[in-house]
Amino acid sequence: MKNRAYEAKKVTIVGFFVNLILTAAKLTAGILGKSTAMVADGVHSLSDFATDIVVLAFVNISGKDSDNDHRYGHGKFETFATLIISLALFAVGMGILINGIESIVAVIRGEELSQPKMIALWAALLSIVSKEILFRYTIIVGKKINNQAVIANGWHHRSDSLSSIGTALGIAGAIYLGESWRILDPVAGVVVSFFIMKVSVDLGLPSVKELLEASLPDEVVAEIEEVIMSHPEVKRFHHLKTRKIGNAFAIDVHIKLDKEISFVASHDVATDIERAFREKYGMQTHISIHTEPV
Repeated sequence: MKNRAYEAKKVTIVGFFVNLILTAAKLTAGILGKSTAMVADGVHSLSDFATDIVVLAFVNISGKDSDNDHRYGHGKFETFATLIISLALFAVGMGILINGIESIVAVIRGEELSQPKMIALWAALLSIVSKEILFRYTIIVGKKINNQAVIANGWHHRSDSLSSIGTALGIAGAIYLGESWRILDPVAGVVVSFFIMKVSVDLGLPSVKELLEASLPDEVVAEIEEVIMSHPEVKRFHHLKTRKIGNAFAIDVHIKLDKEISFVASHDVATDIERAFREKYGMQTHISIHTEPV
């Protein structure tokens, strides 16, 4: 558990400092290069600071063992962190969408968009490369330690990369294609905003389901049922309840055994099933098995 928390903090700290450098570079390039798109992209990078801080704070909490106030551990703090990141992503996507639409409307009304300078384009290209590398690194670590908050933060890095692609296309179009094509900047931003909001919804929905105590997916429930019925002493089962607690599964079930079986033997059956669950889903699995006579 400590190693998992350490890996999560390490990858998040790396992202934090990359975001610090990129934010400073983007805002400077946006101001000097007279690019509103790059300034907006720099503000987007600022949102990454908030999510990095959220992940760092909640990873420390979610890595703690159970205590008197949290008998099932602190795993849902990780879920809550993922939800916060997804909401931040959606807000960023919505902000880019609104800003892009306002710029498009301004052009339609006859207003002229300013032409950005090359420094803004180079900053966008730097952002694309660095954020894509950071995305891949973060996702690899997140999947390795099975930390949904870290994975969510990885997708936040990807959203910044996508945003910078739109920014780069718009800036390049405005520089090389002339005044009549400067509308490419806000159009590209609008397209990218939809990708960002889709990612936020894909990340946020599982967290909402978990916080609302939704059951595990049907395929996982089918696996659990198979594990229970694979024990030769189990005649049948009922009252199976499942849910997710952060990174861990929680399984609650009543199993029916032969009425002549001894108390010790029934306990051994429950222990065997618990061992099978932990071998399949990890030692952190929360298991409650109630034995009943047929």
